[in-house]
Amino acid sequence: MTQGKDYYKILGVSKDATQEEIKKAFRKLALKYHPDRHKGDKEAEERFKEINEAYAVLSDPEKRRQYDTFGSQEFHQHFTREDIFRDFDFTNLFKDLGIGGVGFSRVFFSGGGGQGFGLDDIFSSIFETERPRKGGFGFGEATDYTAVKGQDVVLELPLTLNEMVNGGKKVVALRTGGTPEKIAVKVPKGIGPGKKIRIPGKGAQGPGGRGDLYLLVKLDPSEPYKIDGLDWELERSIPFSDACLGTTLNVPIFDGSTIRLKVPAGTQCGQRFRLKGKGLPGKFGIRGDGYVKIKVQVPRSLSKEQRRLIEELKKMGV
Repeated sequence: MTQGKDYYKILGVSKDATQEEIKKAFRKLALKYHPDRHKGDKEAEERFKEINEAYAVLSDPEKRRQYDTFGSQEFHQHFTREDIFRDFDFTNLFKDLGIGGVGFSRVFFSGGGGQGFGLDDIFSSIFETERPRKGGFGFGEATDYTAVKGQDVVLELPLTLNEMVNGGKKVVALRTGGTPEKIAVKVPKGIGPGKKIRIPGKGAQGPGGRGDLYLLVKLDPSEPYKIDGLDWELERSIPFSDACLGTTLNVPIFDGSTIRLKVPAGTQCGQRFRLKGKGLPGKFGIRGDGYVKIKVQVPRSLSKEQRRLIEELKKMGV
């Protein structure tokens, strides 16, 4: 892979561009340089590949963070093209754009000879019903169609934060054609919410066989954490008196450990405390942070003595 690619420049956006601006720029360029509009133009093909590569990185918060942190040169020393496109769902994206097909396949797979960079799993749902005529892929060539496979099935897979970080095995129960089926799934380490795990041949049945099963990862609703990239946030409630006088909290970490957090006197409702390096692990050995957000409890009812004391505090301006 060519070193030193400036993905922001390729898409024509600034480094502080929003996800919506990045997607809009990609859409415009992908339509402009799509191979069907530039048949036989190798420069357009390379431009099209660069555009897709840039979008695969900048549209993924974690990959974008790595790219921004370490720069293009070091990023490409650690990320292969396969890494860049891993877990990226082009199928729905290109369906939204109204593009795909034989010309698109030729760009990424270099003519049907098996050359290219091995993204079969990513693009298989686009091309699974197409088979090129003898002679390889080509623009405008006639195509033979095989029997259509069944529809792909998407199911949610709730995972705890610990399961996302450390991976493991899960058993998924589904019903296909009225028959219950259990499938053992290997959860890769470091997977995050919104990512998909593909199980080939476990989707709906069709004339050409079964489609694929996609498991959409989500954070288990029972988890008390919120996730933002490699950072997590946990809310903890304390009494009004502890907010005024200070206290110490035992904060549970997703790996099973506990950290004692000192909450100083005068802590405000909504104030956040950072636990540096206690977040999720990322590539290159970096790690996110944990955050504890304080909520101050306000009593719904007061005893006569409590009310008297608070009224006294009110008189003193507290």
